[in-house]
Amino acid sequence: MSKLSIIIPVYYSADTLMDCYNDLKETVLPKLEDYEIILVDDGSEDNSYEICKEIAAIDKNVRLLKLSRNFGSHAACYAGLVACTGDCCTIKAADLQEPSALILDMYESWKQGNRVVLAVREGREEGLSQIAFASVYYRLVSKFVSSKMPKSGFDCYLVDRKVIEALKLLDERNSAITLQILWAGFKTGIVHYTRLSRQKGKSRWTMSKKIKLVLDSFITFSSAPVRFIEFIGGLFAAVACIWGVVLIILNLTGTIEVEGWTTLMILLLFSSGLIMLILGILGEYVWRILDVAQNRPVYFVEEELDRD
Repeated sequence: MSKLSIIIPVYYSADTLMDCYNDLKETVLPKLEDYEIILVDDGSEDNSYEICKEIAAIDKNVRLLKLSRNFGSHAACYAGLVACTGDCCTIKAADLQEPSALILDMYESWKQGNRVVLAVREGREEGLSQIAFASVYYRLVSKFVSSKMPKSGFDCYLVDRKVIEALKLLDERNSAITLQILWAGFKTGIVHYTRLSRQKGKSRWTMSKKIKLVLDSFITFSSAPVRFIEFIGGLFAAVACIWGVVLIILNLTGTIEVEGWTTLMILLLFSSGLIMLILGILGEYVWRILDVAQNRPVYFVEEELDRD
């Protein structure tokens, strides 16, 4: 008999959390041999944790983790992975945008021998800005970070116990579990679905979090930013050499006029901006090195309800 752990990160999810559990109870839970649901409250300041307690009172298979503050989606998912006891586990968003029945499709694919099962989006019932960001992000990741990333990306997945133990060994900050899963390289299956539009609540997926995801993805898993710096530096060095030769020739021929202040200032401002950009990219790497060197925990658990 196999046990499935369903991890649900909770962050300002009071509007959808009970609906999410009822949907699971109706479509998924009766068809499982054994299960546990781990609700990880990632520092919500609404009444999400009170609703978590209500769900735990209804279902003895529900476990609760309340983090001491908002550590981010990656930390919340990682906390659930560390706490889960199932033979496999899946991450389920509380916003009802992934059909709950998708869990059963991934579970069946796992039973067929796949260590990892990715739920890849065939379509999205969302706004144009969200679709555009996701499309650009996943295509860039597929090209520069991991060729295994599906072109339309994935957020929902199911992983085997062996993969869970591998992810626990990584213990990384400022990372993305989805890319860690692809990097680990276990046997992978794919199921497809259409991401639904949000019916309740307000999305907390802000632009700052999107930018952080991009930085974490490229800096943690790819050498592309460093290669970009090398390319730009080499290009500017080549242009400088060519321009230097041109200036020498013009000087020897006596054709240089005392003009070009505008051109000089444009080049100076552009070069200064480029230098700041390069320093900023290098600073991201240095900051991440410092963050790892400090060896701080990925998260702190303030309160826990465990039925074991």
